[in-house]
Amino acid sequence: MELLHSGKVRDVYADGADLILVASDRISIYDVALPTPVPDKGRLLTALSLWWFEQLSDLVPNHVISATDVPAEFAGRAIRCRRLEMVPVECVARGFLTGGGFAEYQRTGSVSGVALPRGLVEASILPEPIFTPSTKAPKGEHDEPITYDQVVDKVGPETAERLRQITLDVYRRGAEIAADRGILIADTKLELGWAPDGTLMLADELLTSDSSRFWPAESYQPGRAQFSFDKQYVRDWATGSGWDKQPPAPEVPAEVVEATRARYVEVYEKLTGNRWD
Repeated sequence: MELLHSGKVRDVYADGADLILVASDRISIYDVALPTPVPDKGRLLTALSLWWFEQLSDLVPNHVISATDVPAEFAGRAIRCRRLEMVPVECVARGFLTGGGFAEYQRTGSVSGVALPRGLVEASILPEPIFTPSTKAPKGEHDEPITYDQVVDKVGPETAERLRQITLDVYRRGAEIAADRGILIADTKLELGWAPDGTLMLADELLTSDSSRFWPAESYQPGRAQFSFDKQYVRDWATGSGWDKQPPAPEVPAEVVEATRARYVEVYEKLTGNRWD
């Protein structure tokens, strides 16, 4: 195998005509990989992505070839995938107003060019899910919000509309499944790419704690920050640490690592119904 790319969290290897996508235990916030790993994180992300790919396989095709036909040293944290020509856009869907979207709304009354009603607060549920894309920044740089018109400029009107529709369809289906299990999906980020036959496919990870904000429905209350089953806990710690969000990132305290792992495990179990061993 040949290492093609080492990202903030995943490493990509070429294996003949296929790719081997390996999820590490690294954690990334503000587009910076932290130096402290979260044990089992790569296996959790891989298992949850595979579960979601299966749940949504009738809605949109995905890049998965096999979760078992991978090198033994990567077992449990790797997926054998199709090679795709990746779309140069991060596809984000939001059903609730939080994070960078809320900050932008406070400044402009809109998110990625989508005008929203006045008077919304932190964690408000939106009238309907919205497509709020961003750039795909190189490693070490920050993704930046862009408007739908800018997506059209990048990929053309037909592809832009397909990206928006797939992203919203995946979000709606995922949010419905999660809600039945007591989890709210505030937002999620998708990656898509073109197969050689022209099929647009889901790639990378899907509806995980790294790519989504998961909140417990039972304690949801707009107007405040929510308890989260994702890396928001690490973002909050980093903000309080005084770190300037530029590399190098500080070491993460053991108690923050432990609490983060526990949240990843809990949401995996709640969503899939499987016990994490």
